[in-house]
Amino acid sequence: MPAVTLPVMLFAAGFGTRMGQLTANRPKPMIEVAGKPLIDHALDQVTTYGADRIVVNLHYLPDQIERHLAGRGILMSLENPVILETGGGLRAALPILGAGPVFTMNTDAVWRGPNPLCHLAAQWHPETMDALLLCIPKSRAVGHDGTGDFVISDDGQATRGPGAIYSGLQIIKTDRLPDIDESAFSLNLLWDRILAEGRLFAVTYPGKWCDVGHPEGIALAEAVLGTSDV
Repeated sequence: MPAVTLPVMLFAAGFGTRMGQLTANRPKPMIEVAGKPLIDHALDQVTTYGADRIVVNLHYLPDQIERHLAGRGILMSLENPVILETGGGLRAALPILGAGPVFTMNTDAVWRGPNPLCHLAAQWHPETMDALLLCIPKSRAVGHDGTGDFVISDDGQATRGPGAIYSGLQIIKTDRLPDIDESAFSLNLLWDRILAEGRLFAVTYPGKWCDVGHPEGIALAEAVLGTSDV
């Protein structure tokens, strides 16, 4: 466990439309992979890291997630009446997350290998970084199509372009969020400002990662976890 731990924001508010009928009556983080909901796979990683504060944002069918997480000491940030996207959702949660850098983590992936939060925390240098992204080399990304999101230089600076795939996990400083005028916005907007100042960095993950962004991803994720032969 790192000597200093950061709070963790789990994104669980989205509609999960790419999952089709699987999300007609339940939120995407409640879809089961290898016998347990996706959000629990994310929480396994967060718990091993040792975060002392965990916040989950909610919008679509929030009662199901609230009931599932009841009694675990996890804080909820309900987005109502509209969904705020990743940037707006993070800003709305700041009163309960607290000041300073935080982890943000998607809840639609599984990991096999070293704890990804510990791996990222060990390479976080706040004196030079405003955001540190965990990216996946295409050879270790399962269930994800595309050319990649970021090119990582020898010194770790990240620029947009074909290359490594953003995993949905990062450490980011939040002090710029109040300066953004939009109420609902993607964290891409904040990344662009950080990148322009040369303070956007990325590292790669040495294990395997599976994106569960579509129904076929469930079987792929179970294979990554070693619970199926697909």
